[in-house]
Amino acid sequence: MATASMQSPSFLYKYKRNPQFHKICKLPRIVLSQSDDKPHHRIPRREIILRSSELAVVGAIFSFSGKKPEYLGVQKNPPSLSLCPATNNCISTSENVSDTTHYAPPWNYNGGRNRKMPVTREVAMEELLQVIKATKPDKYTPKIVEKKDDYVRVEYQSPILGFVDDVEFWFPPGRNSTVEYRSASRIGSFDFDVNRKRIKALRRELEKKGWASAETF
Repeated sequence: MATASMQSPSFLYKYKRNPQFHKICKLPRIVLSQSDDKPHHRIPRREIILRSSELAVVGAIFSFSGKKPEYLGVQKNPPSLSLCPATNNCISTSENVSDTTHYAPPWNYNGGRNRKMPVTREVAMEELLQVIKATKPDKYTPKIVEKKDDYVRVEYQSPILGFVDDVEFWFPPGRNSTVEYRSASRIGSFDFDVNRKRIKALRRELEKKGWASAETF
């Protein structure tokens, strides 16, 4: 096992000058740079750290979580969830119904055939949270990161590269039992219908509890 002293610039300099070092310490040969043959050359500490952390660097490069958009949440004028960007990796009930790429119909938690008696918003919220936790469309892992009386935001992370999608649910004020939602990928331009399929999978589970959609996909 390499010690801290074995990773020092002076050790690496001696190591390259003396080919027997790798036999004794069982370390791989390292080609440092074209200027390593200059007398008294010392390797910058930053370069040593980078070379000893290759796996960590690769992991960072392939982290696709992205940054949380600042425009998430219920907008004020008018009260609604955000519209989608021009990319094809987002759907929202706030879009115009004519926008077939981005529009998705809202839900009604008292409009399904399996709902014998109307429930309150609080009960509907609990049903939604249960379905979110139990359903993993395309094996994306859900994480509830924000919850209010009328709003829930969930981060869905992909199982391989760690892509993160932001999914929001909003219960607008009133007595029409409506639930608005928005599902969008943080990065990229296409999602291969992942966001739409996710919403469809959640809706199907909610239909078993008495929810319904204004129209089918």
